[in-house]
Amino acid sequence: MKFPELRSPEDIIALTEETGFLPFFAGDIPGFSVEDLCSPGLWFSDEADGPWEWKGPIARSGRCVYGKFFGGKAGFVSREWLPDFANFRRDGYDFDARYDDGLASRKDKDVYDTVAEHGALLSRELKRLRNYRKGGNTGFNTVITRLQMQTYITIGDFVYSQDKFGRPYGWDIAEYTTPETQLGQDFVTSAYQRKPDGSRERILAHLRGVLPEVPEKRLLKLI
Repeated sequence: MKFPELRSPEDIIALTEETGFLPFFAGDIPGFSVEDLCSPGLWFSDEADGPWEWKGPIARSGRCVYGKFFGGKAGFVSREWLPDFANFRRDGYDFDARYDDGLASRKDKDVYDTVAEHGALLSRELKRLRNYRKGGNTGFNTVITRLQMQTYITIGDFVYSQDKFGRPYGWDIAEYTTPETQLGQDFVTSAYQRKPDGSRERILAHLRGVLPEVPEKRLLKLI
């Protein structure tokens, strides 16, 4: 399937809603990512926002979630498919149950609990609260990526530092949250009635229709 060029946040949201899943960066499925489908001229332009700046508004839209979901790389999952995706990736576990069964580390629990308690936290604040700084804890990127891959943590927005005139500058800063905070506990866990393998098969059946020319092993690697 050939996908249309993406020229706006709405285009990205619409394609995510159509496909269910959309990596941000190019990967193992050629032509199936924001990077592949956005013109190079839209990236880091001084004249207008582009896909890099659109991530925040898209994440805030409530129509999809954003995070490092695909092989540790970022991308979008539509609201419709998030419950099955979470059910499969979490293997049917709420985080507390995963921890109680010895399937999550103490570091994972500390980071997850801190984000869940606050609702949303900028990465620098989360690192400060959990003592990820010189002489303190190590491995923050590993922990936060694993929690996103398991769908317990998402990126709900991006924030820019501002100068004394209120003008944004520098790189954007991720604001971490949970899909439950974004979309509601009952909605996110609504696929828990199915076995995780059932959610996996539903996702695969959908992606076979979206990407009929892509080998099964690549679809499995995506999800």
